[in-house]
Amino acid sequence: MSALVIAAIVLACVFGGALVGMGLRRHLPEHHLKEDSKNTVHLAIGVIATMSALVLGLMVSSAKGSFDRMADELTQAAATVVQLDRALVEYGPEAIEIRRKLRGNYQIAADMLVAEDKTQLAKLRASSRSNRIEDVAAGIRALAPSNDAQREVRARALSLVDVVSANRVLLVLQQHDSISTPLLVVVVSWLTLIFVGFGLFSPPHNATVVIALFLCALSVAGAIFLIIEMDDPLTGIVRISDAPMRKGLAILNSD
Repeated sequence: MSALVIAAIVLACVFGGALVGMGLRRHLPEHHLKEDSKNTVHLAIGVIATMSALVLGLMVSSAKGSFDRMADELTQAAATVVQLDRALVEYGPEAIEIRRKLRGNYQIAADMLVAEDKTQLAKLRASSRSNRIEDVAAGIRALAPSNDAQREVRARALSLVDVVSANRVLLVLQQHDSISTPLLVVVVSWLTLIFVGFGLFSPPHNATVVIALFLCALSVAGAIFLIIEMDDPLTGIVRISDAPMRKGLAILNSD
């Protein structure tokens, strides 16, 4: 389910709760709406609002951490690929074909990672992508160093290939939802209860109050939307920048 659909459901639930509260107000006995009753309900709403704020803060922190971690790892992966290419340049003309293969593989991987099409991301998880990395590693192992300098560069290149392979596996493994669905359901339920309380004691037949409650519900739905969007950094509207990867490709293609 997309983040936009979930946000729409949250908006319907939360604002629907406010409308339900307004409807209940017309059917409650008068003594239920006295000042003492209002104060008690306000206290209960305050407790629920506090818990909701705490859990929402945790959800934002988790989603933001996942977003930043993915962005940092993509930048690190780009830097490692550039380092590997520089090592192959240092090795000599014997590594030209390996460099060409490295550039082609990284171009394909970069296009898949930043694609909004989830089928492309699924292809990245396939074993064929790992085999392409192994092809680069096999090409480096097949090099025959003729001096100590080339042997040292070859060893460094193999070490960098291992890092690239590990980064790829890490990126694939981290493509999961860190936001628990039951937790999201509980938070939305709490928010709905809060808006039921708002509607219960709001002035009847007041368009300004209805609009204000709708805007508040829209803000809540927007917050949930941003949380879910950040939790999936490779797709959707809120996505990590592909600038480091494109800069890395520019460096690889510079010579």
